[in-house]
Amino acid sequence: MVNFYLRLESKIFTVYKFKTDVLCKFGSPQGPMWKRFLAHVGPGFLVSMAYLDPSNLQTDLQAGYSHRYELLWVLLFGFIFVLIIQSLAAKLGIITGRHLAELCTSEYPKYVKYCLWFLAELGVIAATIPGVLGTALAYNMLLHIPFWAGVLICGASTVLLLGLQGYGARKMEFTIAVAMLFMASCFFIELSHVNPPIKEQLEGLFIPRLKGRYAVSDAVALFSVLVVPHNLFLHSSLVLSRKIPSCSKGVKDASTFFLVENALALFLALLVNVAVVSLSGTICANNLSLDDNNRCSSLSLNSAAVLFKNVLGKSRSTVYGLALLASGQSCTVVTTYSGQYIMQGFSGMRKCIIFLIAPCLTVVPTLVVCSIGGASRVRQLINIAAIILSFVLPFALVPLLKFSSCRTMIGPHKNSTCITRISGILSVVIIGINTYFFCTSFVSWLVDSDLPRFANAIISTLVFPFMAAYIAAVIYLTFRKVSINVALPSRSVSCEIEVEEVQRQDDKDDCLAVNCGV
Repeated sequence: MVNFYLRLESKIFTVYKFKTDVLCKFGSPQGPMWKRFLAHVGPGFLVSMAYLDPSNLQTDLQAGYSHRYELLWVLLFGFIFVLIIQSLAAKLGIITGRHLAELCTSEYPKYVKYCLWFLAELGVIAATIPGVLGTALAYNMLLHIPFWAGVLICGASTVLLLGLQGYGARKMEFTIAVAMLFMASCFFIELSHVNPPIKEQLEGLFIPRLKGRYAVSDAVALFSVLVVPHNLFLHSSLVLSRKIPSCSKGVKDASTFFLVENALALFLALLVNVAVVSLSGTICANNLSLDDNNRCSSLSLNSAAVLFKNVLGKSRSTVYGLALLASGQSCTVVTTYSGQYIMQGFSGMRKCIIFLIAPCLTVVPTLVVCSIGGASRVRQLINIAAIILSFVLPFALVPLLKFSSCRTMIGPHKNSTCITRISGILSVVIIGINTYFFCTSFVSWLVDSDLPRFANAIISTLVFPFMAAYIAAVIYLTFRKVSINVALPSRSVSCEIEVEEVQRQDDKDDCLAVNCGV
């Protein structure tokens, strides 16, 4: 009986492949390869902005001071892993015609769906916090605007920029791509004035080393900020804005185009991250004054502006402020934009309602947190946001890996064994590392805190069962079998064409094709 159903499934895929191949051959637009590629350019640049947010900049600055160029290899391997994961998210949207949030809604029970929705929204808010903080700091550096006013300006400009989606997704993608290129130009200009040693940079990029104090923890911090959960929802959504033929060739071409476009955008993001690490590593290695040495030892987004002004001049500090403004504002727009897709997928509400509610749900809590925290707690707030993102990550990453590796969901386009193993191993490593460091950091804080003993006991009683439930939830998502079947999108051609062609090939397939047509 099992073999019969396997053969039946294979026959259905054969018939479906022929149907869609006919549609692709006679109904899909053809043109030069470069024009078809340009039609797919955009989502990768929008997604890659998350790897250039102020949180990444702060981590890069600290890694450059502490280890100079020795941790550049972590960035290289991290971006390769990101490319694999983001390509899986894009492929999932291409093949199923639905994004990750919609698939989670269809697959999991109601209580699991609401938990995933809450965690996804929490991740969006946490990812928005560094963007708002960076934008407010940039306004303060450039125009001497009070921090709280910069926070409000960031919120208002985010809502205005989100209005571009009313003119199509391409306008939003173009705006973010311009901001990304502007930011890259600023940091490349800064780097040209310090002239880092090329040989040491290449060695750090291709020779893995973990020397010095805190090298392991800094490498983990550098790697963990690269993978963010909201990007997985966003990338699987953005690819749906393109018209993709449902034939195997159309799907393959679209997957290839999106992969190449994403690789180019990530390569640019990698170069910017390398430039930031090299910039701080080169400046802090020189003979500096006592005050500048102290700034290097506790380098942050705010102190970096003063350091660049003292070492490179006021104009270089202005360039850094412009780069930070582009980074923070673009990050805020992208994360809020992804929150719209997340809410739409989990709630099923109309887009016009989502456009009004989702930005408020994301921006308002972020503005409140940033205003209360203030400029003096920027570094702490960014670190807390990074912890929240690492906590939320498994609840987006595990469903993505499960769906993209399931034949009943994406049919013959499921991940190869090699990709499944590589992505699975890397995901287990990053989830395990994040969980380990979260637990050890909490235990260290608990031991070193000045709280009364009964307060420590209450906190432990609440937190450790919560961590046990967290681990159990990850295990549930990992081993739960995927039940929904969306491998055959509802795109078809005339049943008469199908039956006539199948009769020419095989009489047995003719009967199966007629039954499928019914």
